[in-house]
Amino acid sequence: MGTEVVARAKHIHMSPRKVRRVIDKVRGLDVDEALNILHFLPHAAARPVTKVINSAIANAEENFGIPREELFVAKITADEGPGVMPGKGRRRRFGARGRVKLVRKRSSHITVVLDERE
Repeated sequence: MGTEVVARAKHIHMSPRKVRRVIDKVRGLDVDEALNILHFLPHAAARPVTKVINSAIANAEENFGIPREELFVAKITADEGPGVMPGKGRRRRFGARGRVKLVRKRSSHITVVLDERE
């Protein structure tokens, strides 16, 4: 394969499960086609995924001189980030029999790897 270009977005305030629902639709597609699909998706996760793909395209053009037309989404993942951001405080919900349940504020790390078409 050609040159791999990587871009990451960390601490996105959205659960990885919701982000994976979006990234599964663009894996393996050409970059322009993937951005076109993301533009019309109703999911909130489409916006941060679009930003990461645009960042990876800019990295490829600026650092490696690869034209946009030759790029495709080779690999894209959404991994779990930290649960509660520092300084935000712990959220809680009251449970049965006088107990307290913590509300998990999930976040994700999105990684995009673009590659050159042969």
